[in-house]
Amino acid sequence: MLGSSFYLLATAVAFSSSVLAFPGKDKHSFQAPGDGDVRSPCPGLNALANHGYLPRDGKNITIPIMMDAALKGYNIQPEVILLAARVSLMTSTYAWDAFSLEDIRLHGNVEHDASLSRMDEALGSNWEFNEDIYTTLANSNPGVDYYNASSAGEVQRLRLEQSLRDNNATHNTLSELTIRTRESSLYLAVMGDPTTGEAPKEYVDIFFREDRLPIEEGWKRSEVPINNDLIHAIEKVILKTSQWPGPVEGQCAWVRTSPGDDLDTVGPS
Repeated sequence: MLGSSFYLLATAVAFSSSVLAFPGKDKHSFQAPGDGDVRSPCPGLNALANHGYLPRDGKNITIPIMMDAALKGYNIQPEVILLAARVSLMTSTYAWDAFSLEDIRLHGNVEHDASLSRMDEALGSNWEFNEDIYTTLANSNPGVDYYNASSAGEVQRLRLEQSLRDNNATHNTLSELTIRTRESSLYLAVMGDPTTGEAPKEYVDIFFREDRLPIEEGWKRSEVPINNDLIHAIEKVILKTSQWPGPVEGQCAWVRTSPGDDLDTVGPS
């Protein structure tokens, strides 16, 4: 009887050890979207959904859920993206307190022309990754293995020039400039060092092309909280280098809340 007890104990220990040695799939491992899942024009939000920080189906995202996902996934402090989250909520097609990643494809809300990786809404798909568009960023800062704030500003300048050349409906106001610059500062801070604004090209390219956190390649969540002070320092360099020419004549800053709505003016006209 005693021998049987020892045998059962040994079996239990061995089983427990095997479970520890071969754990189940991590709840934040990468999983590509499946049937019925929706994604957005933003690789940062898509990656959070693909890794389970946001709902994997891309739906029913509340402001607290978005704040928590950005903090846990990227160490982005709420102050950095709270305004974007509030504006995104305006796009909701089914709830007053939640939106989907599909909702924020709406042109003129947080989605904008002269994207780093998507086509202008007037020219094609404004939410799917486009390698031809991304080439401008992928070819930037030659001779080194990282992107920085100066190269990010140069990419913004080139992409705006391309958009204005190819799209006679390009919307280019202070609103779009602000969103573009915040997005550029965030991919540098999230994929690299938020204190220097430098990010390895390998990490950034995977982030954009695959909507994936490059954990297997060595990326780690920033140990430094990504706050407004750090983001503003990166943005200052981006703005200087981007050489924004000013708004298109006759345009004013606006936010669209639904496809059929008139354009609501915000900020200076």
